[in-house]
Amino acid sequence: MSTSLSPGQDAGGRELARVEQALLARWPENRLEPSLARISALVDLLGAPHRAFPVVQVTGTNGKTTTARMIDELLRGFGLRVGRFTSPHLETVRERIVIDGEPISAERFVEVHDDIAPYVQMVDAGSDVPMSFFEVTVALAYAAFAETPVDVAVVEVGMGGTWDATNVVDARVAVVTPVSLDHAEYLGPDVATIATEKSGIIKPESVAVLAHQPAGALEALVRRAIEVDATVAREGTEFGVLERRVAVGGQQVRLQGLGGEYDEVFLPLFGAHQAQNAAVALAAVEAFLGAGAASGPVAQDVVREAFAGVRSPGRLERVRTSPTVLIDAAHNPAGMAATVEAVRESFDFTRLVGVVGCVVGKDVSGILAALEPLCAELVVTQNSSARAMPADELGALAVDVFGADRVSVHPRLTEALESAIELAEAGPDDALGGSGVLVTGSVITAGEARTLLAGRRS
Repeated sequence: MSTSLSPGQDAGGRELARVEQALLARWPENRLEPSLARISALVDLLGAPHRAFPVVQVTGTNGKTTTARMIDELLRGFGLRVGRFTSPHLETVRERIVIDGEPISAERFVEVHDDIAPYVQMVDAGSDVPMSFFEVTVALAYAAFAETPVDVAVVEVGMGGTWDATNVVDARVAVVTPVSLDHAEYLGPDVATIATEKSGIIKPESVAVLAHQPAGALEALVRRAIEVDATVAREGTEFGVLERRVAVGGQQVRLQGLGGEYDEVFLPLFGAHQAQNAAVALAAVEAFLGAGAASGPVAQDVVREAFAGVRSPGRLERVRTSPTVLIDAAHNPAGMAATVEAVRESFDFTRLVGVVGCVVGKDVSGILAALEPLCAELVVTQNSSARAMPADELGALAVDVFGADRVSVHPRLTEALESAIELAEAGPDDALGGSGVLVTGSVITAGEARTLLAGRRS
């Protein structure tokens, strides 16, 4: 079968590439001028599309994207048309804007971008700082959701909360996944300060759904909720994970929701952190639907079916067998610790080879220290991002943690993957577990590896 594109498809691809290049020419996501002034001016010019639908907004340090995916799946299970905005993307920018469970089409992405482009230029002209890639993409998402229209939008914060571009909305439900140290240069030096920034998504008379938090973070979040008269639902008090056990392809969980217990829930994701994300997502959906102790649980069959359908690409995703290759987007020490625990619990590897590529500005030594007990050998590489840590620099840090005899360096990701797979194939491989490969360290590394391995999933 021919794989060539038709003229129309080829033209569509060129148009999408044109728009992507226009977006990439703007300030990247790691370059910030914290302010809501530009995005507020743009949505005002667009006729306030962000006011056309109710919002469930998600912030935190780890687990935001997966939790947003779970909320989306659950809400669609209850018959709602859902728009979802998440970031960053793994393979295509269209992944960031999802409507009815599917990424926005290339044609629609181009159309909405071109519709708002003149107004973006007007904001640029009136500001000393041009609109960034992220700001324009947020506006594009809100415009697409309003025009569809959607019944509800699930919106993941990019960074922080108060001044994040997504925060022009007033969310009906504000979700905060676990807070830990990350992006300290922008958000603050400790979890209490970071949580204070993230608490900005909690708006008057909303419901704040809070995952289990470090003490300083919880205090900051609850303080904000009290200030704006928001209702608080806390993991471990109003909702949580009652029971979980490893199952083939994931785990079986029993959850305490705001409205009651939900048993026999199969979750096709690995690790205690994913069960926690599920509990948070369920509470958020119950809060949005108005369910609580007085009304009892929402339809259990809908909840079970929705969770069974959840997928989270790039989060301990198995992309190849013989040997098993897992891809995970962990990019800070807390995220890596959760990944390590999940691998140990859910897989019986007798030998695991790690492939790591990180970006600058992260606690790379902390990431490597969390990973070290899990991996027999480490292949160090770098992704294509302008922020990628050079492989030699990352390799030197890895040698300090793993020792020189366990580390090899391959700057090209293709060669790093080939080397790791060869190392794994040379090790034991049997029905009890055998050897495997874990590719991790950055969302960008995970996405590029996923693309490279797409044709080798045997």
